[in-house]
This record gives sequence, C-alpha cells and structure tokens, in this order.
Amino acid sequence: MKQRHLVVGILAHVDAGKTTLAESILYTTGNIRKLGRVDHGDTFLDNYELERSRGITIFSKQAEVSFADKEFTILDTPGHVDFSAEMERTLQVLDYAILVISGSDGVQGHVQTLWKLLQKYNIPTIFFVNKMDQPGNDKEQILYELKKRLDDKCVDFSVGKDSEEFYENIALCDEELLEQHLENNCIDKEEIQSAIQKRKIFPCFFGSALKMEGVDTFLKGLSEYTRCPQYPEVFGAKVYKISRDKQGTRLTHLKITGGSLKVKTLLKDEEKIDQIRIYSGDHYTTVPEIEAGSVCTVTGLEHTRAGEGLGKEQDSSAPILEPVLTYQIQLPKDSDVHGMFLKLKQLEEEEPELQIVWNETLNEIHAQVMGEVQTEILKNLIQERYHTHVEFDAGNIVYKETIAEAVEGAGHYEPLRHYAEVRLLMEPAERGSGLSFATDVSEDELDRNWQRLILTHLAEKEHKGVLTGSSITDMKITLVNGRAHLKHTEGGDFRQSTYRAVRQGLKRGKPILLEPIYEYQLEVPSELIGRAMSDIQRMKGTFLPPEIDGDMSVLKGTAPVVHMRQYQMEVVAYSKGRGRLFHTLKGYEPCHNTDEVVRQIGYDSESDVENPTGSVFCSHGAGFNVPWDQVEDYMHTESYAKRSTNV
Repeated sequence: MKQRHLVVGILAHVDAGKTTLAESILYTTGNIRKLGRVDHGDTFLDNYELERSRGITIFSKQAEVSFADKEFTILDTPGHVDFSAEMERTLQVLDYAILVISGSDGVQGHVQTLWKLLQKYNIPTIFFVNKMDQPGNDKEQILYELKKRLDDKCVDFSVGKDSEEFYENIALCDEELLEQHLENNCIDKEEIQSAIQKRKIFPCFFGSALKMEGVDTFLKGLSEYTRCPQYPEVFGAKVYKISRDKQGTRLTHLKITGGSLKVKTLLKDEEKIDQIRIYSGDHYTTVPEIEAGSVCTVTGLEHTRAGEGLGKEQDSSAPILEPVLTYQIQLPKDSDVHGMFLKLKQLEEEEPELQIVWNETLNEIHAQVMGEVQTEILKNLIQERYHTHVEFDAGNIVYKETIAEAVEGAGHYEPLRHYAEVRLLMEPAERGSGLSFATDVSEDELDRNWQRLILTHLAEKEHKGVLTGSSITDMKITLVNGRAHLKHTEGGDFRQSTYRAVRQGLKRGKPILLEPIYEYQLEVPSELIGRAMSDIQRMKGTFLPPEIDGDMSVLKGTAPVVHMRQYQMEVVAYSKGRGRLFHTLKGYEPCHNTDEVVRQIGYDSESDVENPTGSVFCSHGAGFNVPWDQVEDYMHTESYAKRSTNV
C-alpha cells in the first residue's frame, strides 16, 4: 500500500509566529473551529498553563491534519533557545521541516543553529516567512538574506508555478534540473519533489499567519511538492520523547519506521503495549494498530528512553545541543533529599539533558540546564508535580575534560575470591566527537563475552576527569588487554577494573580542561563598535573584521560562555536598546584559565572514593589497595606498549 502520511515539524526562533502558523494550518484544514491566539493564551497546541501564561512553546506537541491527498502529523517544537534540546529530539522523526522566519527580524542567531541541525539530520526544509503584513518587510530583501546566510538554493515558490521565472529559479539549483529545463522549457513535478527531498531546493513561501494570508498557498505547496517515504515490512520504531499524562501514566512517544505496531505487542524487556494513542493537542484517540510512517504515543513501557531504537531501528547519536550551565537545586529545610532525587530522575527521563546528580558527600542535588528560563519552568513543574517549592542557585559552567596525548590505563580488582584485570589505550579524538570504544584483543587471551562486558562498562557511566571531576570526552578508548579467572571472575569485577583503568589512565596522561564556547553575532550602532570590540577582547573572545550594515556594525566570532552569559544585559544598556546579541554553542575548547578554574572547583581525585584511581590486588588471601602510580608494578598482563615492541 502506498504511504500517504508525512511527519512535519515546525521550527523557529522564538516570537517568529510558529505556533500561530500551526493554529492557522489547523483552522484552514478544518481541525479547529475557532482561531486561537498566543497573546490571548487560547491556542490549540500550547495547552500547558505555563505556555499560555508566558506565550512560548515549552514542550513539543502533535496535531493530525488532512489536506488534499495527504495526511500530516504536525509537530510544533519549542522556539526558545532554553528548550532547544526538546526541539532537537523531535528532529529525528521528521520527514520534512517547516522553518518559520520572522519577516521583521530575518535570519537571527538561533535560526542559524536550527539550520545547522537540519543539515546534520538531513531533513528537507520548507520556509514560511511570516509577518509579511507588517510595514517595511520586503520579500526580495528577505529572500536575499536567506540565500546569503543559509543557502543559495532558497527559491521563491509563491510566484506562479507555471511561470518562466519559477522554472528558471529552480533550474539554477541543480545541473540535472537545468538540463531538463533547457530541453523542455519546464521541469516535471516529480523531479522538483525529488530535489526538495534531497535538500537540493528549499521552497520559500510568504505570508501572515495571524491574518491567514498566504497560508492556503503554503498548504497547497506543502501537499504538492512533498513525497511520502516508503518503509520496510520489518518492525522498527524510534523513541523521541518520554512524558507523563495528568494521571501520571508514563508515555513513550515514537515514530513507526517499519512494519506496524499492535496493542499487546511485547517489546523491550518483555513489556507489553497497553494502549496506542494518537494525540492531537491534549486530546487523543486509541487505535488497535498503527502503520509505518505514523507517530503515536504508547503506554506500558517503563524503561524506554529518548533516542532509543526499537525493533530494527538503531539508537540515535548523541544530541548536538547540550546544557553548559549546572545549578544546585535548593530544597526546603528538613526535606528528604534522596527521595526528591528519585522523583527528579523521573523528570530527567522526560528532559534527558537535565543530568540530575546527587552529591552524596554534600547532600546536594544538581541539574544541568540550558538557561534561566528553563530553571523557572522546572520550579513550576516541581511545585505542580511534587508539591515542593525549590530554588536554583546562581549556576556554574559545565566543564569537560580530555587528554593531550595517548596513554595506557591499567585497572585490577582482586579482593578475596574476585578477579579481573583490564588495560585500555586512551587516545585523544577530534573536538566534539565525544567518546568511542573499541577492542583490540584476541579471543584466545580474553573471551568475547568478557570483552563485550568491558565495552558495556565503558559506555554505561559518565567517567569523571581528574582535574575538576568533570565528564571526560573526545577520546577513543580501546581495550588492549585483559584477564579473567576461571573460578573467581564475576561480571561486577570487570566493572571495577574497567572504571579504575580509565581513572588510572587519566592520572598518567596529560589531562586538558575544556570549557564551552559561544559562537556569537553582535549588532551595535557603528559609533559603539570600538566599545564592543574592547568588550570581546576583555572576555577572551575573538572576532572577525566588523561588517557595516547601514548605521549598524556587525561583529562575529567566538567567546567563552563564562564571560558572555551575562553580556546581553550589558549590550542593551550601553546601546540604549539598539544593540542585539545572538549566540549559540559552538562546542568545547581548551579552557582559557585552567589553573584558576581548577583552584576554584577544588576537586581532589584521590579523595573521590566513589571513583578510585588505584587498584585492588591480593596477597596472602587478603586484598590491598595500590595507588595509581604503582599499579603498573603489580599488573599481571603485559602493557600494550611493551607488547607492540615485542611484536
């Protein structure tokens, strides 16, 4: 059966009119009778009280619409940068994206972040330029900006589709389309559909969602120029979100990517699907079965996680957007800290980037958060769900650690009647690549099952660095030797020796502290550009030569998050409201003031008893601890370096 269903996400910078466009689509297609407004707090999709009071989308929402010959699942995603992780999770299930641009503001900093994500996930994208009813918004100027700042294959699809200009603009995007145009003086619709699907063309439509102008033309274009994917017969599904309904029932949101899913099916950990729900706003219908290509919400699964693949589907790669700030969650006096920690871990399922951590020594709970707006939302959520009033401290930067050069880590765990030994080669990897794991050990030396177990232990936890206790990243860790005992080795023994090998390697190597870096765009009146450049230098940032744009000057470059996070208010103050600062996370780079940060954090790797750097050996029937710098003298297996030399 030919698929006629598409999953389409609506993305935008905050205040571009994304939710208003979703409302207009629902009204035009007859799915709602009354047109709601964000400023009136009565839109169909922003149904959470905080969303209505603040006028922003916090959680991605689903709506089902039919138009022309296709059925669409519309996913409305958050526009505010603090909730961009929620938006990114949604990208992995999209067939197409609608990128809403404000005609008044043009291509802002966060739009460029969205564009990079759409490139990374290879999602065909269609533009809707909104607010074209406002004075001074010029279509040609905006189209020029889209071509210049995003991609020169942005094409105006609002001109007559049979006009010479329409086909000429499309033909310029691809050599095959140009040949077809020169031969036939037109281009087949199927070829245009294919080019859009392959991201060779980015259709642009213009209008006003609030005044319902251009929405009908946009919908016709969306239906006419999109193409439904074909899916395999074998079952597969991608989990993109975990949430809970008003009754507290755990909900798994997923897209079926192969075959079909029926109620009562046994899935992960032999858990049974109780219900299949199709949501539209906060209402849903239940169905007994759902086909590939559709998005649904299921109950009955208690151990799923966002980004997980079910059936034939693979797990997603780690998200690009991540929090760079960590906050202590301050509880009321006499609170059950551990009890609240367990409750907050439920929130972490729904917002995986939170990274809820309990510091047992200090009896504190910490959370990683994208920004201050998100802390306000979390306070409200915790009050609403757990009836507890919490506060957040001022927040600190999330640092990371890596190594400067290759090093071998050794770990041994041998208390009485236990035995496991592990050697790991730890090598620096490309910035932003995260951690990868491999094995280079003969099965004659170490059974395959033990090797797999060691790789599992490497991947299962966040390993702490030795400078500040921050998470390690940007390394390739290869198992290069290991040993088990026929009688005394248990699975947990390799967990201990693996963790210790990582820490011992970090102590032996040359650790590097990494800090988050913003990529920024600063627009100020030209007479203030000297002040701006001086500020960036003070913040240990970099900049390119200023660009002049009328009476404004534009500065682009990078700067440490620690210095730039409060700079927005400074810009507003000294420019008297005329200046604008846009920034997005570029990634992590070596810290500009490592010694100062290490002193401030005051982490002592040798006092961290939960993450030991040494190993446990056995002598005369009793286990004894060996510090990291003496472990090599006691190891039973040959080092990788020595073995390589002997070969």
